[in-house]
Order: sequence, then structure tokens, then C-alpha cells
Amino acid sequence: MAFLGFRAYSTPILKPLWPFFASSAIVYYMLAKIQYAGVRSPEFAKDPKNPYGMSSPFL
Repeated sequence: MAFLGFRAYSTPILKPLWPFFASSAIVYYMLAKIQYAGVRSPEFAKDPKNPYGMSSPFL
């Protein structure tokens, strides 16, 4: 008998999908590092549209 839609047998979710979860975390981390490096590069540091430019008081 199903209780609120749950069945008596479990369906594996994490076991077949763990590579996708791991790779998404790695991609997210690497993109954050690339964005951080790009925003603070000397080429774009003097751009007035850059919120993290050299004129920012948070540096």
C-alpha cells in the first residue's frame, strides 16, 4: 500500500547521479574563480561599470 505516494521499494537517486552533482560543484567553483579573476584584472579595474574596480572602498 502506498502512503502519500511513497512505495515500498526505494528508488536509487544519489547513486546514479553523484557524478553530475560532483561535476556541477566543480564547474560552479571554477566559474566563480574565473569570474573573480576577471573582475579584478588590471584591464577592467579602471572601468567605471566595474563594481569591484580600484575605486571601490571594499578593496
